[in-house]
Amino acid sequence: MCGIAGIVDARAAPVSREEAVRRMVARQSHRGPDDSGMISADEATLGMCRLAIFDPVHGRQPMATPDGRFHLVFNGAIYNFSELRGELEAKGRSFRTRCDTEVLLAAHAEWGEGCLARLRGMFAFAVWDRRERTLFAARDPFGIKPLYYTRPRGEAFVFASELNVLLASGAPAREIDPVAVGDYLAWFAVPAPRTLYRGIANLPPGHCLRVHADGRCAVWPWWRLPRARVEPATRSYEEFVGELRERLKDTIRAHRLADVPVGAFLSGGLDSTSIVGLMAQTGAARLKTFSLVFEETEYSERESARLAAQALGTEHHETVLTGGRVAADLPRLLRQFDQPTGDGLNTYYAAQAAREGGVKVVLSGLGGDELFGGYDSFADVPRLARWLPWWRQLPGAMRQPLVGLLRTRGAWARKFADFLAYGRDVQEICSLRRRVLAETSRLELLAPEARRLAARLGPYHPRLDDFAFELTGADPAQSVSAWEMRTYMADVLLRDSDVFSMAHSLELRVPFVDRVLVEWWWNQPQAHRFDPSRPKGALADAVAGVVPEPIRRRAKQGFALPFPRWMKSELRPFLAEAFSPASLAACPWLDAGNVQRDWLRFTSGADTRSWSRIWTIAILIAFANRPRD
Repeated sequence: MCGIAGIVDARAAPVSREEAVRRMVARQSHRGPDDSGMISADEATLGMCRLAIFDPVHGRQPMATPDGRFHLVFNGAIYNFSELRGELEAKGRSFRTRCDTEVLLAAHAEWGEGCLARLRGMFAFAVWDRRERTLFAARDPFGIKPLYYTRPRGEAFVFASELNVLLASGAPAREIDPVAVGDYLAWFAVPAPRTLYRGIANLPPGHCLRVHADGRCAVWPWWRLPRARVEPATRSYEEFVGELRERLKDTIRAHRLADVPVGAFLSGGLDSTSIVGLMAQTGAARLKTFSLVFEETEYSERESARLAAQALGTEHHETVLTGGRVAADLPRLLRQFDQPTGDGLNTYYAAQAAREGGVKVVLSGLGGDELFGGYDSFADVPRLARWLPWWRQLPGAMRQPLVGLLRTRGAWARKFADFLAYGRDVQEICSLRRRVLAETSRLELLAPEARRLAARLGPYHPRLDDFAFELTGADPAQSVSAWEMRTYMADVLLRDSDVFSMAHSLELRVPFVDRVLVEWWWNQPQAHRFDPSRPKGALADAVAGVVPEPIRRRAKQGFALPFPRWMKSELRPFLAEAFSPASLAACPWLDAGNVQRDWLRFTSGADTRSWSRIWTIAILIAFANRPRD
C-alpha cells in the first residue's frame, strides 16, 4: 500500500518536475512511511511513498523492468501475484523480489493492458513506457484505491493518490466547482469522474487511461459488471450455499496474505463477524480485532462485538469514542479530508486503534450489504418499480397537486415526491433512492448560478447512462446491488475508508469487494441470491457454524455515530462556527439565507430530525474554510 504521484510534461525541465513530485510525495507520507522514491525518465517524473506489506525489505519503487523500458508506481495489493509469477516465470521472466509490485510490472510488460483482467486485488498504478513515450494508468474494478489527475493549461498531466497531494504540486487551482457542490448535497460525495475542484478528475472505478508525451489523453473502461446471464436453478439451495461458503473462504485466504501482522474490524454485525469467523477457519491464529463503541448505549454494538470476539477467540480491543474527542479532532480531520464527506469518521478512529494495536493490515466487512442485499432498497425499489407505472397512467392534473403538496412537507415526503415526479424504471428509482437530499431541498441550498446548473443537469446520478449499459437484462436485485456498489460504496464508503485508514498508515482490505466473488455471485439464480423476507439470508446460511447463532439471526443494525446527541452538546460550537456569516462568506455557491434558515430551525427545535442535513452542510462549509497548507 502506497501513495503515488507523477507528472508528464514535455515542456518542463526534470528539476522542476522533481520539485513538484517531491512536494506531493511529502504531502502523502502518511500513506507510506516505510520508504520513498522518485525517478525522472524522458518527459515523466514518478514518485511514491511505500507502506511495506509484501517482502518489506525489497520492492522499492519506482520499479523498472530489467531493460529499463517500463517504470512503475503502484498503490494496492495483488492477491494472486504468486500464481501470476509462476505463469510469467514459465514465459522466461525472472524476479529479484518476493513482492507483488515486481509481478505487476512484469505482467504489464508481458501483456500490456491485458494484464488487468488477470489481476485479483485492489490497485491504482501508473507505468511510463520509455519506448512509446506514454503513461498508462489504471484503477481496480470497484474503486478501492484512488487515482486523481489534472491537465492544467491542457499540457502537463499530473496524478496522485489524494486530492490534497495533487494540490501540493502547485499545478491546479483550488477553485471549487459549483456543479460538484450540487453533487455533494445530493450524494454525500462527488461522484467520479468529477471532483470538488475544477480541472481535477477522479479516474472512475474499472477505468484506465493513456497519456502521450505530446499531451494527448484517452480514458476508457477496462471492466464492467458482467451482462446478466442468470443461471437456472438447476441445483438445490443447499448446494448453492455450500459453494458460497467455499468461495467466501477463498476470498478470505486471498485477502489474508501479507508479510506483516493482519487484524480485522469487528462491529458485532453479520458482515464483520463473518469475516473474522472465516479468517479463523482458514488458519488465522489469535486474531486481533478492533471495535468502536459509544457511551450512548443505543448506538453501541459493544455486547455483540464482545460475544463474537469471545466465541471466535480473538484478542479484542475496544475504543470508546466520545463527542468531545471528535470535536477536538475536527481541525485535524478536516485537513485529512481531500473532499468533504458526511461519513467515514468511524473508520478514522477504528484505523487509529488498529495501528496502535500492532497490526499493519486490517480486514473489513464493507461491501456485504451491497452484494448480499442488506439495505432496505433491495425490497423498496422493486416494490416502487411495480407501482409507479400505474401512477404515471393517471392524468397530470391528478398527479401534480399531490407532488406539490408532498414537497411542502418534511424530508421523507420530499424524497417520495421525487419518486413520483421523476422515477420511471428500476434504474432511475435506484438513482433517486440513493440521494441524500431531495431535489427541491438540494436546489434551495444553492446560490442562483449553482442552482441553475444543478437544475439543468437534473435529479439523476451523473453516471446513469454508464450504469444502464451494465444493467441490461439485470433483475431488480441485481440492479439495486449494482447501484449500491457503483454509487454509495464507491463514492463514499470505499473512498472514505481509503483516506481515513491511510491517515494512520493502515492497509484496509475488503474481502466482499472481490472481482472473483462478485462475478460468480452476479449470475447465480435470483431465488438463491436474494429473498426479500431475509436480507442477507444467503450469507447468513453460508456462515452457519462459523458465526455465533445470536449474531447470525439478529436483525441488521446499521453502524451510526451518535451525531444527533453530539450536535446538541460537544459539537455545537463547531456547528455554530460553520453556520456563521463569516464562514458562509467563503461559500458563494451556497444560498446563505436558506442555509441559515435551516440552522435556525434546527437550533430552535422546530426540525431536530434534519440533523444529517445540517451535518452534511456544516462539513462542506468547514471544508471550504479550512486553512490551506
